[in-house]
Amino acid sequence: MSCSSRSSAPEGRRRLLRHALALGAAPLLAGPAWAEGPPQPPPAEIERALAQPQLQGRGRLRMFGFQVYDARLWRGPAPVGGEAWDTVPHALEIAYLRALKGAQIAERSLIEMRRQRELAPDEAGRWLRAMQATFPDVKAGARIVGVFAPGSGLRFYVNGRRAGEVREPEFARLFSGIWLAPQTSQPELRQALLGARP
Repeated sequence: MSCSSRSSAPEGRRRLLRHALALGAAPLLAGPAWAEGPPQPPPAEIERALAQPQLQGRGRLRMFGFQVYDARLWRGPAPVGGEAWDTVPHALEIAYLRALKGAQIAERSLIEMRRQRELAPDEAGRWLRAMQATFPDVKAGARIVGVFAPGSGLRFYVNGRRAGEVREPEFARLFSGIWLAPQTSQPELRQALLGARP
């Protein structure tokens, strides 16, 4: 094997991980361990956004032996149902376990949204621009929260600070559906977030 072949193998693996994993992946770095630790209280932005917030479920995304991020699903008094997940207010909290570019998060999100239905070019372009303007580059331990309001839209917080809002109900439904819709690429994580047993 030549030197160039040996040196290209690690780069090929890195490229595969960058492009294939939902919202990125990397070896575990410093960050929350919600999927394995004791329950924690809701962050302040979720306390303000939801009435009587309760943790419905939590999980950690693992792919190809890598740990990607921790996720928590918060709900108000009404639980988020498996079939009717998009009819009640809720908040999805993602804590990253690696550094990741905001543009990568936006692009991957759009790919995952397309699993649920075809997107018209104008709405895909509009939503991608909105996410690119909202999602910053993140480091390990950074948190992004999306607060879902049925029939209204989605409000984003980054590390507890309001980062943007998309007032389009269909965007909100498809974005939240990345984790909660039956078409999700991560059904086991969906089960964990909804509080269902495998």
